[in-house]
Amino acid sequence: MISAQNRLLLLSGNRWFLFLTLALLTAACSPKVLPVANQPVKSAPKPVENQPAKPIVVKPVAPKVSTISLLLPFGLDHLAPGANYTSVSLKEADIALGYYRGFKLALDSLTAAGYNYKLQVYDSRDQNAQVHSLAFNPAIKNSDLIVGPVFPDDIKAFTAAYTNGKQPIVSPLSPASPATFKNPELITIIPPLEYHAWSAARYISNKLHPDKIFILRSGFSEENEYIGPFKRAIDSLGKRHIKVVELTVIHGQLGPIINQLNPGGKNVFIVPATDQRFLTTTLRALDSLNKSYPVTVFGHPSWVNFTFLKAELLQRLDTHITSSDHVDYKAENTIAFVRQYRNVYHTEPTNYAIKGFDEGLYLGKLLANDSINGLSKADFTGLHNDFEFQKKPGIGWINTHVNIYKYANFELKKVE
Repeated sequence: MISAQNRLLLLSGNRWFLFLTLALLTAACSPKVLPVANQPVKSAPKPVENQPAKPIVVKPVAPKVSTISLLLPFGLDHLAPGANYTSVSLKEADIALGYYRGFKLALDSLTAAGYNYKLQVYDSRDQNAQVHSLAFNPAIKNSDLIVGPVFPDDIKAFTAAYTNGKQPIVSPLSPASPATFKNPELITIIPPLEYHAWSAARYISNKLHPDKIFILRSGFSEENEYIGPFKRAIDSLGKRHIKVVELTVIHGQLGPIINQLNPGGKNVFIVPATDQRFLTTTLRALDSLNKSYPVTVFGHPSWVNFTFLKAELLQRLDTHITSSDHVDYKAENTIAFVRQYRNVYHTEPTNYAIKGFDEGLYLGKLLANDSINGLSKADFTGLHNDFEFQKKPGIGWINTHVNIYKYANFELKKVE
């Protein structure tokens, strides 16, 4: 556990750096043999026949040390006398601790394989003033990779003050659009919402081939962040042969579109809402409609975490959900990770620990191999998602990979 703010944590692989330092000091203190002018040149001794060649001794070279700075919201100032964690700051600290543990476990695994790292950990506190101050920290500026801050406002504050334009900065957990930050060196790990919309559109166009798609709105403007990219994707992929019908649904009333439904085939509905009351009413109305008109629903990625949505209902509606962080705890590699995490930390890994492990493994190896600027050529299959990066001018690298799941046997099954 981290006990002091801004303490630097070193990994065991740095022993090679110590050996190299001692060797250099020894070499610097050894006498130098210099030529003396005007001395007669001695003739070379005659070679001795059949003399065995002396073996060439090659001194071991210390491996490269990659320095990584983690900027995470531990909120250690809440441990000061008279201060207390609030429910919000305690949740942020849980996120920070889980991510740090997973990331550190990944680097330990790479160190065991021969790589070498120096891990520096800083408390961002989820405070703009603290993040702004960290942007001027010389140790952070001299690191090879910066991971964090975590939250969008903190990322904006840090990137606005950070002046080293060639150093990669990782947004590790936020799906916020990188266009918000406008930093060409930013690496966005969690795919923004627009890539969920594109993935859903591609699946619908390639697999379902509908003539019409119905978008059910709740009326909240934030739904446009999904609807806009989805419509552009359908127009592009479907070559404008797929008609999109939008309806703002009030109290579950679907009557205005009944005469446009197909009783003999699937009717595809996009429901980008996240409001509980709206979803409860609208999905119940779709369930009634499903008795006469077969329904296929595509929901918002946040639905994965909504406990009020029942698997039986979602399965009847042939519900598909896009996700970039759904973990299959039955997979062998996930089971192995959980076992290792328990052995090291004596607790269960959170989703943030799993993300930290995936990102630490991926970024650590690329950094050690000097490939951090070639993300588009380095795809990766992780425990929570795959990494497939694209470089976008002015806004950096973006992971575009999104999985699609559907409900079967009352649980989510990956279909793409």
